[in-house]
Amino acid sequence: MPRPLIGITTYVEPSTRYGVWDVPAVLSPIGYHRLVQAAGGAAVLLPPDASESAAEVLSRVDGLVVAGGPDLDPVRYGARRDPRTVPGMPERDEWELSLIGAAVAEGVPMLGICRGMQALNVALGGTLIQHIDGHSAGNGVVTSHPVRPVPGTRYAALVPEEAEVPTYHHQAVDVLGRDLVVSAHAVDGTVEAIELAGDPWVVGVQWHPERGTDTRVMAGLVRAASRVPASRVPAPVG
Repeated sequence: MPRPLIGITTYVEPSTRYGVWDVPAVLSPIGYHRLVQAAGGAAVLLPPDASESAAEVLSRVDGLVVAGGPDLDPVRYGARRDPRTVPGMPERDEWELSLIGAAVAEGVPMLGICRGMQALNVALGGTLIQHIDGHSAGNGVVTSHPVRPVPGTRYAALVPEEAEVPTYHHQAVDVLGRDLVVSAHAVDGTVEAIELAGDPWVVGVQWHPERGTDTRVMAGLVRAASRVPASRVPAPVG
């Protein structure tokens, strides 16, 4: 049986030097596709596209990872920009919010990682705290801290114990989006995981599992993606 195909969102870097070239490039940190593969899936990278193409693109994959990255534009959740909010990527915001909306509507299993979890919350009408301290160790430095699962959630079924996780973020969930529940907290009370109540399988984690070795959350996505609804299986030809 073929491995579930997991799409991973990417971003455009305007100047990327490799070999003799210095050109714009679509990028994804290597940890994302390696984590998908380690969890039993096959990975494919999804570059930004027109928002109206989201459902079409998702029809070609079995699951979706919305990757980490810079801050969402606060206008997306009706807030003024805090001076500490990093200027974002409007094209990426539009594309990923469209993908999330289509994934929920079409029943495509999805995992949001860091920015991806925040985008999930915003896509479903939630808001963000624009700055918190203590969840990174400085620019470009990943730290770690424990997270505690909420009993009875999907996340707790995957990781039932308090776990040390790799973390690098300065924003967090404030008001939850519709139909979302909190499934893990940091010791300081910060929301560290959220998930959609009921189906489809939709989970967001505030940390960076692709920076660690624990495959359990990604394996949950891969298992969910292996059970493709009959409505998404192409009809036989002839």
